[in-house]
Parts: sequence; C-alpha cells; structure tokens
Amino acid sequence: MATNQTPAEYIDHHLGHWVLGEKGSFWSIHVDTMLFSVLLGAVFFAVFYAAARKATSGTPGNLQNFIETVVDFVDSNVKDSYHGSNKLIGPIALTIFVWVLLMNIVKLLPYDLLPWLASFVGVEYLRINPTSDLNATLGVALGVFLMIFWFGFKVKGVGGVGKEFLTSPFGATSPVMKVILVPVNLFFKTLEEIVKPFSLAMRLFGNMYAGSLIFTLIAISPWYMQWALGLGWSLFKLLVIVLQAFVFMALTIVYLSMAEEHH
Repeated sequence: MATNQTPAEYIDHHLGHWVLGEKGSFWSIHVDTMLFSVLLGAVFFAVFYAAARKATSGTPGNLQNFIETVVDFVDSNVKDSYHGSNKLIGPIALTIFVWVLLMNIVKLLPYDLLPWLASFVGVEYLRINPTSDLNATLGVALGVFLMIFWFGFKVKGVGGVGKEFLTSPFGATSPVMKVILVPVNLFFKTLEEIVKPFSLAMRLFGNMYAGSLIFTLIAISPWYMQWALGLGWSLFKLLVIVLQAFVFMALTIVYLSMAEEHH
C-alpha cells in the first residue's frame, strides 16, 4: 500500500474504475473492463487458434494436450446436460467457460503491479478483473438470455414459445381455467426468464467482487501478514475462480437445453 494513502483511500483506489465519461452516469464506460475483456478474449482466440493450426494426429505437444483436455471436459458436460441437436452448443459452452475463466484468473496477478504501471501514463484507477464489474457479468448473461430465446424460437417457433408463456407453469384441463390462468402464467413465466440472466450475473459478480475486496483488505494488513494471508487466499480463490466459470457454463448449457424442450 502506498504510504501516502489511508486504508479508505487505498480501497477506493483499487475498487474504482478507469471511467470514460461522467463517473456514475448511465452513459459512462468502464474502460478497464472493456479493455481486459477484449484482451482476454483475444488471448483465448489466439491460443486456441495456434493449437488448432499445430494440431497433429501423432504425438501431441503440451499445448495440444491441454486444449484437448479442456475441450473434452466441456464436451462431456454438454453431452450430460444438453438434450437438443444444435451443433453450436459445444462452441458456445467452450467460449463461455474459457473466457469467464480468463476474466476471473487475472485477479491472481500481483495486486498492485498493473495499477502502478498504469499510473505512469496518467490512469488513476484500473481494475483488471472484468468479472468483478457487474457490467461485464450482466453483459455476458444478457448474451445467454438472447441465445435462450433464439434457441427456443428456432426449435418451437413463435407460437410454441408464446404458448409456453400463456400455459406454464400452471396448466389446466378446463378451457375456462386456461383463460383465467393466462395472466398468472404470463407473470410467472416472464419472471422466470428474467431471473435466469440476473442469477448468472449476480452469482459471478458477487464471488469475484468479494474476492477483490478481500485481496484489498489483505494488501492493507501489516506487511508480515500479507504473504501468509495472500498465499492462503489465492489458493482458495483459485478453486472459486474455476468453480464459478464452470457454474456459469453449466447453467448456460442447462438453460439452452430447457429452451428447446417441449413442455
């Protein structure tokens, strides 16, 4: 921690964002979130593209072994949870898992290093972990939300999806009761669909933001405690980082499978 900063100033500094526009405004942009999200997406693309170009049916290298392990892991989860026939589900699940994992794992980089380097070019605030920003997690979750409806419309059509909104979760055999339950079904079904992306976004954001906050508190603790606390928390956080990427991917697969099922 900088010696000229109070603990409150240090926490505010590390949990603040590099903002373009008026801070707190709806139209402001968190430049650091955008920058690291795109950068890590590019890293994901570059590594997998390089592995694909060098892939061999003979003895694979370390990179090919690693990529094949990740792909097999994602593929097994798709086979277990997805019951439709859309061939895009595998690439979608792989992209979400690896991208979210990369956006999570950068928080294990030396905590003060990149903000300190950014200060030399006039950047006062820099949060390098995109998933500790609700804007990023909501953005990814919104993409999943749109895919849920795209999958549903493709398989069941507008009429099929519309019928689900009017007849579920409460079905009825009587024509009169079907009409009476329409507004109730419409309300609960709409609420169910809206909750899906919010639950995805808030779960990921909450875990990552809490981790950032604890790292910040460790950084302002006495120097002789920082290494022990930091190492222990980093090892535990590594488990959480992988788990949260897996949960986001697994729920996405389940939601997309549900979107194609006829109820």
